[in-house]
Order: sequence, then structure tokens, then C-alpha cells
Amino acid sequence: MIFDTHAHYDDEAFDLDREEILNNLKNEGIVNVVNIGANLASSKSSIVLAKKFDSVYAAVGVHPDQTKELNEDNFKTLCEMAKKEKVVAIGEIGLDYYWDATDREIQKFWFKKQLDLAIQENLPVIIHSRDAAADTLEMMKEAVSYAKSQNTTLTGIIHCYSYGTEIAEYYLKQGFYLGIGGVVTFKNGRKLKEVVEMAPLTSLVLETDCPYLAPVPYRGKRNYSGYLSHVVEEIALIKNVSAEEVIRQTTENAYKVYQMQQ
Repeated sequence: MIFDTHAHYDDEAFDLDREEILNNLKNEGIVNVVNIGANLASSKSSIVLAKKFDSVYAAVGVHPDQTKELNEDNFKTLCEMAKKEKVVAIGEIGLDYYWDATDREIQKFWFKKQLDLAIQENLPVIIHSRDAAADTLEMMKEAVSYAKSQNTTLTGIIHCYSYGTEIAEYYLKQGFYLGIGGVVTFKNGRKLKEVVEMAPLTSLVLETDCPYLAPVPYRGKRNYSGYLSHVVEEIALIKNVSAEEVIRQTTENAYKVYQMQQ
């Protein structure tokens, strides 16, 4: 069965049918979903969903565009959330220079604080990086080095991977996973297809980022975990393996990175 490593079912796009979708995951061939925090409120909502639905787990974190909401006081709340039951990662965190909605130095400050939190709690990270390849890579190298100095290992998922093969090779060498979603089915997704071709299947995980980035033939519509079968088919085609093998290996990878029992 398929493991959706990155979803936003707390989004208002699901207000009318959230329960129906999440109660029906198994029938759609979905074994588990990790609902991802993008700010303090959605991190709390992710924990609530994880408590309510057996197959749902939570990640808590503040997206780079939202880091202007953080201060030393409410960061303590995030630290407390990281200890909650069924919280399996810190994310999504990182740098986003596409919108520049938040000052870059503020983004970097809270990215580092959240990386340190993940290392402290021995949790994987879910990295959001858009138009910020060099700075993200530099900060990740520092975090990996710091984790080693603390006798631990930093691991995680590079969410919605959007850079080339060269940067991918560094992350793969460090034991990170690449999150592959609907973009791999797009006609203009050539660069991602090349990365998928290069990367071993043992380093890929499936993600929707729903309600965003629905795969072809549903591009532009509301995304949900049931559409991941189209992503599976595209990866199978690129790597010349069966869809069953893609599902088996990516699900195994997801359990491994999230430190969950299969």
C-alpha cells in the first residue's frame, strides 16, 4: 500500500469532506499519511488529525514564509508539540526565496532553530527549499555536521524536490530522501524526471502536498492521496520497474525515515 509522506488535510479545501477522505484511505490503497505543519496553527491541527485518525501521523514546524509569526515565547509551544504522541517529524521548514514573503535573515534564523530542535528530539526534518538552493545546502551541511558532533544523525525528506541532479547527489549521500509528487507527471517536469532516473529507488518517497500539485490528468484540481497511483506509474515508467515495486520500496523508505514500525 502507498504511504503519503506529505499532506495538508487541515487545509480549508477539505472542510466539506475531510472525514470521508481520511476514513476511506485504506480503501484507496493508502496505508498512512503524514499531515504537515506550515505554521503553529496547522501544526496543532495536524496533531488533532493524528489523534482522530489511526492512519494519520503529524509533523510540526513553521514554513519559511510563516516564520515572521515566530518569537522566543511561541517557539516554546512548537518545542512542546514536537514531543506529542504521533509526531514523527519537524516540518515543513527551510528557505523560500521565490515569494520573499519573510526577510531572508529571519527565515535563516528560524530554520536553524528548527533544525536544532529536530536534532535535539531525534526527529527527521521535512525541508522546503524554493529558489534557495545554495543557502539551504550550506545550512543543511552545518546541521548535518552539528548532529554528528552530538553523536546523532540528521535525516529527513527534501520535500517537492525541485533542483538538479548535482545537489540531489549531496542529499542522497547524506542519507536524505527526495519527496516525489505530482510534478513528475507534468510535461515541464523534465528536470525532476532526470533526478528520479538518477536517484536509487531506495532514496525516494511519495508525497501529494495536497490539496496542491495534483498529478496529470488532474492537474489544477484539488489533490488528495488517492491520486498518488499516477505518480507511482510515472516513476515506474522512468525507472523501468513495476508499479508494485515502486509502492513497496517507497513505503518501506517512508517507514524508515519516519522511524515508524511497518
